[in-house]
Amino acid sequence: MKPVSVNEKTKNNAQGRVLSQEEKEKREKKKELWEKKKYICQVKLIDICTEKNIVVLNMEDAEDNDIYNGYRVTLHHDSKEIVSLVDLSSEMVKRGEIGLFRNVAEKLKLKDGDLLHIKHMERPASLDFIRMKLDGESLTSKQISSIINELMNNRLSEAELSSFISAVYIRGMGEDETVALTNAIVDSGDNLDLGVGPVADKHCIGGVAGNRTTMVITPIIAASGIYMPKTSSRAITSAAGTADTMEVLADVDFNIHELKEIVTKCKGAMVWGGGTNIAAADDKLIKLRNPMSLDPRGMLLASILAKKSAVGAKYVAIDIPIGRGAKILDMPKAEALGADFIKIGKRLGMTMESLITDGAEPVGNGIGCALECKDVMEVLQGKGPHDLRNKSTLIAGRILELVGKVPEGQGRDMAELMLTNGKAWNKMKEIIELQGGNPNIKEGDLPIGQHKHTITAERAGKISHIDNKGINKIARSAGAPRDKGAGVYLHRLKGDRVKEGDVLFDIYAESESKLDFAIKAVEVWKPVELEKFLLGTMR
Repeated sequence: MKPVSVNEKTKNNAQGRVLSQEEKEKREKKKELWEKKKYICQVKLIDICTEKNIVVLNMEDAEDNDIYNGYRVTLHHDSKEIVSLVDLSSEMVKRGEIGLFRNVAEKLKLKDGDLLHIKHMERPASLDFIRMKLDGESLTSKQISSIINELMNNRLSEAELSSFISAVYIRGMGEDETVALTNAIVDSGDNLDLGVGPVADKHCIGGVAGNRTTMVITPIIAASGIYMPKTSSRAITSAAGTADTMEVLADVDFNIHELKEIVTKCKGAMVWGGGTNIAAADDKLIKLRNPMSLDPRGMLLASILAKKSAVGAKYVAIDIPIGRGAKILDMPKAEALGADFIKIGKRLGMTMESLITDGAEPVGNGIGCALECKDVMEVLQGKGPHDLRNKSTLIAGRILELVGKVPEGQGRDMAELMLTNGKAWNKMKEIIELQGGNPNIKEGDLPIGQHKHTITAERAGKISHIDNKGINKIARSAGAPRDKGAGVYLHRLKGDRVKEGDVLFDIYAESESKLDFAIKAVEVWKPVELEKFLLGTMR
């Protein structure tokens, strides 16, 4: 008889091999044994909030009950039940006690001294599937759903989830797996069903400073009679996300029912995705991906398309910036990613277009929440930075063509018309009001930082590059995005000729100390480069 390897056994069980009667009985006995492994502890509240469900057990109690550091336990109180990870201590909690962090206690509605049932939890089934992926196996839709479900139920530790992300990064994901992951992420949260259409959306993969096109495109599309329920993120490494910038003008924290009400009334909205519970698993995966800046292709596609699918978007434009300082450096990689978006989007029932754009320098003059709002307001009123206006009308025009609102080649003209006739600005004011802001806000009302420092050219020359990362770092050093008035305002663009002493950019901050910090950051990052003729010497 041919011996069966451990990996083959794992694969067979994971794929639902029919169990023998003897194996079934063993599983039932094991389940019965786990069920008996429960005990009662007295609650000791720890006034600290943790992001995950974590409890602290006395080391001796845990050892007696065969529980070790990092194990999972199920906590039962009344009709409520949650899964928590275990930390151990010999001093923080005494024998017979369980230390509950505030977030866990609130979920179970427990107070100091209450009694709590603790039970061992069976090993998560999805660990087998994660190991399969590490071994290079393709996962089924059911297996991927299992991983996402156990992620949402806090049954997997950060180490186990990081292993899954690493496996996808190293092994990649096939088309079927990517579609399955997208659907699993969609199912992990709420879905928006407007009951009307057409519904459109757009997304930029990021990496470009400023680039606040969403806040121009959304009112253009909504003013054209197309629904656009835009959910956006907050900044992670940039000076501002769309949600951070929109928050200067109006509230962005709405649940899915409130979002539906806003979009039904005015066809457009710009809200923070984290408040809607849309594609909820994605936020958890992003937090694990960020420390190592891992963007596995399959996860990137699923992350973006799940959010579009969850709001019911059938027409989607994807902005893929390329160039020095952007996330993607060259055309072949951008074309491959764009083709993947179209292919996966089609399987999800979306009509898509991938737009490869110049991402080698910032878009707009303002970098930071209030300063980016200044650019957006100016563009919507027919003025503003030309690059922000041109890019926004280009993408908006392609969306109008995708939907069939205008014939091919006429979308940009219609988008421009929405700006010049004032309909886009009026629509923006309507959105602001429905989201609880002041529709009559003027540029002078924007909370731009009162502390300012001007950076000038040290010599004459032609600007050859403005670094996205450097500008973002300086704006963040000044306090962005937490301080809405902090940031950088550019006065020169790539290709401009400057003389010694000409103004390059202004730094704004809400305190002198943060302004000083940002000024020092300029010396480190040097974001504006002048053309160099001598690139090196050899003898």
